[in-house]
Amino acid sequence: MTKTTLIPILTVMFFVASLRAFPAQGPQRGIASNSDPRLAANEPPAAMDGIVRQPSLQHRNPRYQLTNGDVLELDFPFTPSFNQTATVMPDGFISLRVVGSVHVQGETIPELRQSLEKVYAKILQDPVITITLKEFQNPYFIVGGQVQRPGKFDLRGDTTAMQAIEIAGGFNDNAKHSQILLFRRVSNDWVEVKKLNLKQLLQAKDLSEDTILRPGDLLFVPKSKISKIKKYIPATSMGVYYNPIHY
Repeated sequence: MTKTTLIPILTVMFFVASLRAFPAQGPQRGIASNSDPRLAANEPPAAMDGIVRQPSLQHRNPRYQLTNGDVLELDFPFTPSFNQTATVMPDGFISLRVVGSVHVQGETIPELRQSLEKVYAKILQDPVITITLKEFQNPYFIVGGQVQRPGKFDLRGDTTAMQAIEIAGGFNDNAKHSQILLFRRVSNDWVEVKKLNLKQLLQAKDLSEDTILRPGDLLFVPKSKISKIKKYIPATSMGVYYNPIHY
């Protein structure tokens, strides 16, 4: 495998395990809409009919999606004996009294409430459930490749790609400033890849066009120029681009 095709990415498996909890979203975590039939068909957003379009995949104000480690408080106003606190397990399930295990990972709080109302309707008449998210995963971004301190960082407020690089200790001597790769999930199945030319922004001394990160974004700083990279890649194939010998 040549340097032009090898794209080592630190901790890239976060896309499979936990990225769906953020909008890609958006911001995020920007979570993409699955209403686009091209995504449902497991095809890249702009490759369905041969006409290249800018895909409209992001909700402007996406709701938080549950992920492992989240803690939920369930309150039944009319049947308090069912009240409980539940933690989302690594497999995405919560364990509930009487009804057993329910898969909740990837659902929003309103979606979960509807799901649980259907589940409890089998044993309760017109169940009313209040769900409170007590603990949740903090928004984050990841920086990998040719930076001083590659890793995962909390996303606090608006943070640009250049600021993220500085948070990661700045470029090292081997960094290719002109071809930073931004990996951003646009659906449960697809990840969008953008090339960022931070060298050009620095030379122009104008950071107004610097990209603002969204929760779950991954920035990768290569050592050498990457000649070819698809605009969209399947989330399940991200492991192909991971090579730990570079870290």
